[in-house]
Amino acid sequence: MDGDAPTRVGNYPAPQVRRSQRIKRILDVSLILLDAIMLGSAFIFGYLARMTLPFFRIPANPPVFSQYALTMLLHIVTIMMLFYSSRLYHQRRAISRIDQGRNIIGTIIVGALLVNSIHDLLFRSLIYDLVEYPRSMLFYVWVFSVILVIIGREFHQSIRLRLRMTGAERANLLIVGMGKIAKDIVRKIQSRPELGYNIVGVVPLRSRNKDNAFGVPVLGDIRDLPYLIDTYGVEQVIIAVPDAAREELTDLIALCRRGQVDIKLYPDLFAYMARDISVDDLGGTPLITVRDITLRGWKLSLKRAMDVVGAVIGLIFLSPLMLLTALLVRLESPGAIFYTQERTGMDERPFQMIKFRTMKNDAEQSGPGWTVENDPRVTRLGRFMRKTSWDEIPQLINVLLGDMSLVGPRPERPVYVQQFRQSIPRYMERHREKAGMTGWAQVNGLRGDTSITERTEFDLWYVENWSVWLDIKIIIRTITSIVLRHDSNAY
Repeated sequence: MDGDAPTRVGNYPAPQVRRSQRIKRILDVSLILLDAIMLGSAFIFGYLARMTLPFFRIPANPPVFSQYALTMLLHIVTIMMLFYSSRLYHQRRAISRIDQGRNIIGTIIVGALLVNSIHDLLFRSLIYDLVEYPRSMLFYVWVFSVILVIIGREFHQSIRLRLRMTGAERANLLIVGMGKIAKDIVRKIQSRPELGYNIVGVVPLRSRNKDNAFGVPVLGDIRDLPYLIDTYGVEQVIIAVPDAAREELTDLIALCRRGQVDIKLYPDLFAYMARDISVDDLGGTPLITVRDITLRGWKLSLKRAMDVVGAVIGLIFLSPLMLLTALLVRLESPGAIFYTQERTGMDERPFQMIKFRTMKNDAEQSGPGWTVENDPRVTRLGRFMRKTSWDEIPQLINVLLGDMSLVGPRPERPVYVQQFRQSIPRYMERHREKAGMTGWAQVNGLRGDTSITERTEFDLWYVENWSVWLDIKIIIRTITSIVLRHDSNAY
């Protein structure tokens, strides 16, 4: 490569890259200021709520607000410091609103309790004789802090996403590798402009005579990495060569360590299969755990209790709508109201899965088959139920009976299980847990006529990384997707 720096960076001229970096710094600073404004406003609202709302005793002679000024400053500074230490100012490009909301709620709880303790210990006992910080006001301040901070961050994130979509705020990305993994990464990034990446090019691990690979330019070889990172203003490098030797990976990482460059490494096959690697100790000898069953012991009992409570509540509150649906199904077409189908569940045990009938009676007279978009076998009411997943609601009965769980890998018909087990590695491991009404694959858009291999990967990740919070998050995302109709594969 010659020594003259190019005038363009990927698809962007160099001046626009500098503009993007300035916008990013402005967004980072504005997020801090916005949090401070929201926390201050929450404290003011909390003070006013204590004076007006009847949930707690309204004080007869309340202190003036100015007497709480120091406490408000302590509230803002303490929580923002906790935000910083919890990396809530490190804005990931692929961010889960649910995870962010949980982190904000937890951090503000800790912050509010710290403020109360510091106020009583330091201000009222040692330095200043300030007014009491009552529990009712503490509660109101906490509630308003959570609400206003989340609203503020949603507003800020919407602006950030809009700037990314228009190309104003982008991060230059360089990909090392030209195999299938690198191709998949490029495809996913190009299909999600809201991530805000500008792929400047790919660098082959071993030199190849190509000017272009899957739509992006090939830039030199690995010896040019330091030059490419500096010249193109690269902010992130993804090393997508899972088959590289350890020495090659060490050399690649060393070549990419330039300035503030963020380096991400796609795991090798061993790490991919192990998923959640942990280190145990056996009398002083370290052992790496590559296969650990997450759902066992008390966790199984906890998940079952969640399933029973959820199924009972769901059946009680949804029973009027279920009765109305049963009537409409019968009026639209003759036949049974419910449709039962044999599916394969935990430990490959078959069970009869219950759904509202969405197809005509003779839908499978030619044998079983996948439902496709605009399937002529689906009734008008059935099409609506499939779009909203309402046809799945009777599976709450399966959950109550113990055949299924609220969350888990979606069950397949035995005929398909026999096909998939022959062609998809580790497919049968998804049957280590109960089948679910919804699952990790489904909330990530993998339902209907989508890749079984990708679904299996998501199902296995769920099985090996289960937690109560993960189940709650999947349920919330499922409900949100249904209400907002985000799932284009539901048909």
